[in-house]
Amino acid sequence: MLDVEVIEDPVTAAVALEPVKSLLLAELATPASAATLAARIGMARQKVNYHLRALEEHKLVRQAEARQWGGLTERLLVATATSYVVSPSALGPVSTDPGRTADRLSASYLIALGARIVREVGELWRRAREADKALATLAVDTEIRFRSPTERAAFTRELSHAITALAAKYHDGSAPGGRAHRLVLVSHPLPQQSPGKDPSCP
Repeated sequence: MLDVEVIEDPVTAAVALEPVKSLLLAELATPASAATLAARIGMARQKVNYHLRALEEHKLVRQAEARQWGGLTERLLVATATSYVVSPSALGPVSTDPGRTADRLSASYLIALGARIVREVGELWRRAREADKALATLAVDTEIRFRSPTERAAFTRELSHAITALAAKYHDGSAPGGRAHRLVLVSHPLPQQSPGKDPSCP
């Protein structure tokens, strides 16, 4: 089972987002039969089987085991991933694109960057799995609390200068056999625990 599966097909995305099927995917974090699922969620087994067939058809669940009970075979199904993310590519021409956002300091631009990461890395990871290869990535995630907007601005300047210097040091646009990588740095306020506070406040 994958930790995360990126859904690129719009029809598969619609199937995964349907409330009953989404509930069944969550229940199938561990293998279960249609009868077991029907008892858990309080739904007729025939209806559960209908939803499971659709999930299996779109490769969101797979058979984990088959048990023989007398002359009957009981299939245990399991989700193909612990969680799922819908790629912006599933939205086709209306999917978000950083190139269509003029304000590089806006929240919409940051969201567009995040969406592009999901789209590009999701496709690269799928290809890597198909080729049975690892995908080299780097992710840094931390939290920092600034004492004031002035120090936040100073941190931004210093960080920008450091990244510019590192990029200039290691970038070689003409290196034979080299491969271009995308570096994205974002910062945003953490969601507030207490209600009513402006999320844009420092």
